[in-house]
Amino acid sequence: MTVYLITPPFTQLNTPYPATAYLKGFLNTKNISSFQSDLGIETTLALFFKEGLQHLFDAAEQNNKDKEISANASRILVLRNDYSNTINDVICFLQGNNPTLAHLICKRDFLPEASRFAQLDDLKWAFGAMGTQDKAKHIATMYLEDLSDFIMECIDEHFGFSRYAERLGRSANSFDELYAALQQPLSYIDGILLTILAKRMEEIQPKLVALSVPFPGNLYTSLRCAQWIKANYPSVKIVMGGGFANTELRSLSDARVFEFYDFITLDDGEAPVENLISFIEGKASLESMKRTFTLVDGKVTYFDNKTCTDYKQGQVGTPDYSDLLLDKYISAIEIANPMHSLWSDGRWNKLTMAHGCYWGKCTFCDISLDYIQRYEPINAQLLCDRMEEMIAQTGQNGFHFVDEAAPPSLMRALALEIGRRKLVVSWWTNIRFEKSFTLDLCLLLKASGCIAVSGGLEVASDRLLELIQKGVTVTQVAKVNRNFTEAGIMVHAYLMYGYPTQTIQETVDSLEMVRQMFKAGVLQSAFWHQFALTAHSPIGKNPDKYDVLIEQDKPGSFANNDVVFTDKTGIDHDAFAFGLKKSLFNYMHNLCLDESLQSWFDFKIPKTKIPPDFITNALLELEPTVDKPTSKVVWLGNPPLVEAFIKSKKGNQWTMASLTFQSKKESFNIKISEQEGEWLANILEKVSVNNLKTYTLQEVKNDYEAAGLEDFELFWDNKPINTMNKVGLLRL
Repeated sequence: MTVYLITPPFTQLNTPYPATAYLKGFLNTKNISSFQSDLGIETTLALFFKEGLQHLFDAAEQNNKDKEISANASRILVLRNDYSNTINDVICFLQGNNPTLAHLICKRDFLPEASRFAQLDDLKWAFGAMGTQDKAKHIATMYLEDLSDFIMECIDEHFGFSRYAERLGRSANSFDELYAALQQPLSYIDGILLTILAKRMEEIQPKLVALSVPFPGNLYTSLRCAQWIKANYPSVKIVMGGGFANTELRSLSDARVFEFYDFITLDDGEAPVENLISFIEGKASLESMKRTFTLVDGKVTYFDNKTCTDYKQGQVGTPDYSDLLLDKYISAIEIANPMHSLWSDGRWNKLTMAHGCYWGKCTFCDISLDYIQRYEPINAQLLCDRMEEMIAQTGQNGFHFVDEAAPPSLMRALALEIGRRKLVVSWWTNIRFEKSFTLDLCLLLKASGCIAVSGGLEVASDRLLELIQKGVTVTQVAKVNRNFTEAGIMVHAYLMYGYPTQTIQETVDSLEMVRQMFKAGVLQSAFWHQFALTAHSPIGKNPDKYDVLIEQDKPGSFANNDVVFTDKTGIDHDAFAFGLKKSLFNYMHNLCLDESLQSWFDFKIPKTKIPPDFITNALLELEPTVDKPTSKVVWLGNPPLVEAFIKSKKGNQWTMASLTFQSKKESFNIKISEQEGEWLANILEKVSVNNLKTYTLQEVKNDYEAAGLEDFELFWDNKPINTMNKVGLLRL
């Protein structure tokens, strides 16, 4: 085997992180053999089964025999047999097997319960009389979280299901602490991980091991894997790439890092890995490397062969999920919010609509880096080809498009292509809340299988949104969210506090905007992030412009993206963290929406200056509807039943047409003149989503006039046609 692709622990339990699948898909196009492993799920499964838990409890008793542990940990230890005897069934259930176990779990006397259950939501309210499967998933998730808490206290303080030793990797300006940790004896989790790695290396015998490190939370384990491979397979070369390297290690200079890795690559991995393989096989020189760090004569050296260009998105192949244990992933529901649970519940095929970001202006974002700066969309036909290939391979028809921000025009084209092919898929993605997301476009996206979108509302303040150069206003976001919600698409908002120059009043007013959006029902889920300054953002490059004082004098020798800074306002933004998150948790459960904002904080805050009906009034504002001649007209519905009938008035009679439309939920009828009825039935067949050709409004008008009909605008803007979008007549 040429390449062994590894995702080290821990990223997520419900679905594979896609980096290795992307690379394997590319290597397939070059006939380069590869094997991939998600060591996160494999380590989790080795830990959370009957014998694994029994060994863990034995180790905990041994480790803590002379220490005092918490009452919660003591309770779990006493209940060790109850945990050991139920763990196999719980994991099997969360893997989607044995669904009838849900009834037993929901009785609340099958699984042992510890401190996490003290925070458990009102399950009857959250899931209703039905919803047994989701309720059981939620209970089982709390059960696993209890075990996670026990492991952190009694076995390994660095443990976490979606991150491991994250503190060591986050803001690691120096490599010293990580390096010291790697000289310590193996932790209990390390031992499990390396036992699995040893077995895989024996089976695969690769020439190159490629470790993908997307987050600080799997940096430490990648180093442990590399350390073990160096000791046991010294001839095998090791390369690290992924999101952590792309953002944090661009000015790497610490030679000790190369005691673990032979190479570190930046940005898109396809061309760098291909060149690296050629070098390892003796077919290329070091100088041919692309965006690659290595050690030369004891000094960290960067090679970037400018004559080697990156591959276009159409050339990188379809992500390949083979080798991964797709039927072993674990779905979890941490909180009873259907939008929020998408990140942890369900197996999603990951795809990208476009490389980079089509907007590329936000001042807090690393827009100078290649993975954001270089925008390159993929055409809808190729996207659908890849979707069909992945469905055939994985047996799953759920897709998470992991774009920086999916372009509305491409989303429209993709939705139309899905409709033409009659693909049955469910999908969600990240967007910008821009005004091109009209109700009609949202209805089209919903019809194609779009179930949710997430996007950045950020600070929910027009002054700060302008400073961020987000290109949206709070009112616009509310209206776009309403369009998605009315179409039946869930909305999640990324929120930010502590942005440079943000005042306490603006933080309070932002929370009020968020409260009103939840109360208006146009926002289903959200998450507050505290602003972090990064070196490759416009703020990081020009801090004086944003009243930010950089505290560090020079870059460190290891990770250099997160920058320590002081906001010249002097405001303690940390103080708001708990109240913002607690209020949001309640809003997501439709609770406490009329509570005063002061109730969330244990210190005095100013009253909001936002009128209590600001969002409601914004949603009531009439939007001018101007149909452009170039707008696409698309019919999603079935052909109508056309019947002629005679209408009489004041002694006069004439023939009319009755058109009855049947949707999945209801029937809908309009009555127009006979000639218009015949024309409408005919044009609906032409503009059907099933057809390859799409018609513009101008072409529809031309067709209307060619049929000998007059005054198209009067006909098209009349009530019967304007109400037909409920059965699928869209203007895009």
